[in-house]
Parts: sequence; C-alpha cells; structure tokens
Amino acid sequence: MPGTVITIAQQKGGAGKTTLAIHLALAWAALGKRVAILDIDPQASLSTWFKLRNARTGKTGPVIEATAVSGWRTAGEVERQARDHDIVLIDSPPHAETEARIAVRAGKLVLIPVQPSPMDLWATKPTLELARAEKVPALLVLNRVPSRAKLTGAMLEAFNALDVAMAETQIGNRVGLAAAINEGQGILEYDPSSSAAAEIKKLAEEVLKRLGR
Repeated sequence: MPGTVITIAQQKGGAGKTTLAIHLALAWAALGKRVAILDIDPQASLSTWFKLRNARTGKTGPVIEATAVSGWRTAGEVERQARDHDIVLIDSPPHAETEARIAVRAGKLVLIPVQPSPMDLWATKPTLELARAEKVPALLVLNRVPSRAKLTGAMLEAFNALDVAMAETQIGNRVGLAAAINEGQGILEYDPSSSAAAEIKKLAEEVLKRLGR
C-alpha cells in the first residue's frame, strides 16, 4: 500500500508552515510511522534543520527522511518516497505558483496553517482556491494562537466565509517549538510534558484519524 501524501501549503509567509511540518513529521514517526519529508521550498529551512538534526542527534530519536527537491522532479520523487514510507509530507513554497500547484496536486490532504487574525485568514484564500482547483481536501490549522485568545464575531465571520474544514486542535504560540528546532529536535523530544508537545501530538493523531490511518 503506497504511503499517504500530505501537503503543507500556505502562500502567505510567516504562518509557521515549516515549523509545523517538522513537529508533525516527528510526531508521526514517534507513533511508528515511516515518514519522509520533501522540502520544495527554495529557502530550504527544513533541509537546513535536518542537517542540524543529523549533526546534533545522530541516530537517536524517531527516524525520518528529508529530501530537497524542486521543479519537474517533484512528482516523481513523491511517488518514489510513497513506495517506501507510510507518510510523505511536502513542505511547499510560498508565492511559487507552479511548484505549489504540483505539491497540492500530489496530496491526499492539504494542511493550511493560519494565524488567528482576519488579515491572515483573508490572505489564505489563494491557497484554498488552489486546493479546490486541484480537487484536494483542505484542513485549516490555527497556528501560533496567543494565550487566552478569543474568537470575536469578526473572526467567526471570517472563518465561515472561507467555507473550509478546520482542525479541532489549535497550536499555541509556544516558544518551545522554536527552541526544539534550534536543537535539531521535535517538541516531543525536547519537552515531552509541555503544552506544545500535547498540542502537536493531538493534531498529529487528528490528521491521521481524518485520513483513516
């Protein structure tokens, strides 16, 4: 059975796309899944983190595979990795129509991280339109949510206007997520008893349940 391809996409920068990709990948690996990440973002932040991880942690901790790929090679690499892994996670680039479209088209589900502000939600519309054009279901993930944040009437109106499924799990604005990445780790390794770890684990399980995995 080929692996499930999940694309993390967000044409608006600064939504925490790569951070979410790293922590989810390691959370799934901790659940016993064989996980590969494809980094098709020219900034290569995920690939840089993966090199740091190999240097810092060696062969300890959950094992994942990360590969940088771009352009016409993307579709073929997705197929290759799906033959050997349970989950293939694509970290797609912002503001790159062609490669973002390839990444979305390859996915069984598109995860769209978005910060909880009306402007961020409105800026998410091009990513949603891309997923709809490729007929791939999307799941909005509220990310970097400030503590004690409340959804105002304007926020609820903005959510409803997007007409898209929203994850029950929200990811808070947690310093530990960045601190873990700086050590080449995921939050479940860095601070397993933290609220951030609990949120990532819950979101990882929610996504797998939605996909029937």
